[in-house]
Order: sequence, then structure tokens, then C-alpha cells
Amino acid sequence: MLTKLYATRVSGPDRVRYQAVNRTVANAGWAVGGLAAAAALGLGTSTAYQALLAGDALSFLGAALLTVRCGEPPSPTRTVVTSKDPLPTTKPAKPWRDRTYLAYVATETALCLHDAVFKVGLPLWIVHGSNAPHGLAPLLLVLNNVLVVALQVPLARFGATTTAARALLLPLAAFFALGGVAMALSSAGGTPIATGCLTAAAVSFTMAEMLYATVSWELSVALAPATAQGAYLGVHGLAQSVQRSVGPLAVTAAIATGPAGWTVFGATIAVTCLIQHRLVRDRLAGPSLSVPPVTVSEH
Repeated sequence: MLTKLYATRVSGPDRVRYQAVNRTVANAGWAVGGLAAAAALGLGTSTAYQALLAGDALSFLGAALLTVRCGEPPSPTRTVVTSKDPLPTTKPAKPWRDRTYLAYVATETALCLHDAVFKVGLPLWIVHGSNAPHGLAPLLLVLNNVLVVALQVPLARFGATTTAARALLLPLAAFFALGGVAMALSSAGGTPIATGCLTAAAVSFTMAEMLYATVSWELSVALAPATAQGAYLGVHGLAQSVQRSVGPLAVTAAIATGPAGWTVFGATIAVTCLIQHRLVRDRLAGPSLSVPPVTVSEH
């Protein structure tokens, strides 16, 4: 939520690209961190583990020092008032009373299930539902990171406006459906077929992950009133929180059901994409609310 607010305040209409760069760097960091952890595990000494923890602590210190340098950006919409000016008479909108936004957040919970696929679904399905080698699981996670680092920023330009972001929900639906079908087909053959289908599934779900991120960055801000973006983005963050709880259950149910379960899994999320595409249409037809005015009080 804080990243979205900062991107909105600093980058304005370029916030989607800003978020894409931020996510690319984060994925590169995860990859580097994974390699460092693997090296520490390989060495297996207390010195290696201590160095790993010290490096992690230093990274947070570096981030803190960079944050200290950040300031309030110039804004033509900022209004400066004094203590003698009357307080605003209008109260900010409350997200809990905004049925459209709440319905949008509910659909977001389903759309971010790609996270559970990579953390739970793929590893378990490789072991229990296919003839693919067990070592394929970490390789697909590496593939996911590499694709995000390479493609997230280029793909962001396709969702730079609210209209473009909404349009991306259609290919997003297709990638979710293809991912589910590829997972289902991976159980139908030997090792080569299973490996190929699972790789195709990983690519499809990674594409879905990147498109979803692009769409979500724009719509979550564009659908929020200018005077209550913090509260609205806080509610939007609940989608990820709920997904972390129900996501493992959803992919476990797909695994237990077998190939048909994965087909239904992908199709259900694809239908949810279409529902969201229709849900936000009327709200986005109005004027953009994504760049809020800021009032600064001087005492």
C-alpha cells in the first residue's frame, strides 16, 4: 500500500511504470537472496549464516538511508492553509460503504491466486500429480523470477492508462485459463510431456502474474476517490491477505480433484477477470480520481 501511495504521489501518470521498476528490482533481490542463502547452506558454517544475517541487516539500513532523503514532491494541486482557515466541511469517502470497490477487491482476491500456484500448487503437483522430475520445481521458480525481471517493465506500458489497464483483463483471463489447462495436461503423459506442460503452465501463470500486477496498480488507484486513497488502498491490500489464507486451500483442492480441478481452477479465475472487466466499466467512465489534491496546514 505504501509503495502504491508513494508511486501515485511522486510519479503521477507514470505510476504503473514506477511500480514495474520497483517490482523488477524486488524480484532481482529475491533471486540474489536465494543465491546467497543457497551459498550459506552449501557452506553450512556459523560464519556463513552470520554473514548472511549481517548482509540482510545492512540492506535494511541502506533502504532507511535512502528513505531519509525522500521529501514531499512539488505539486500544483497542493493547497496551503493556516490555522485561521475553516476546516473542510466534506468528509472523505469510506471504502467500507463503497459497494463497487468492495466487489472489486473481492475479485482481486481470486486474481492474485497465481501466488499460491507457485508457492504451493506447482511443487505439490510435480511430486504427486505428474511424472516430471522433482528437481523441476525450483527451476520453474527461477524461470518465474527471470521472466518477471525481464518483462515486467516492458509490459507495464500496456497498462499505463485506466482504459488500457481494463483492456488487459481479457488477455489476463486467457493466460489463467491456459495455465489451468497446461497443468491438467501435465498428468497425461510421461516425463517429457509433463515437463513441457508444466513449463508452459509456469510461463502462463507468470504472464498472468505480470499482467495482473499492471492492471491492479492502475485500477486500485483509479477507482479510489482522491480524498481517501490511503483508506481505499488499505482495503485493497486485504485481497492479498485473504489470498494468503484461501490460496493454499484453493490449489490443494485443485490437486485433490485431479486434472479437472486445475481446468476448473483456471477457468474460474478467467471468469472472474471478465466479471471485473464489467464491474469497473461504469466507474472508470467518470473523471479520473487518481491524482489527489494535498492540503498542507501551516501553524
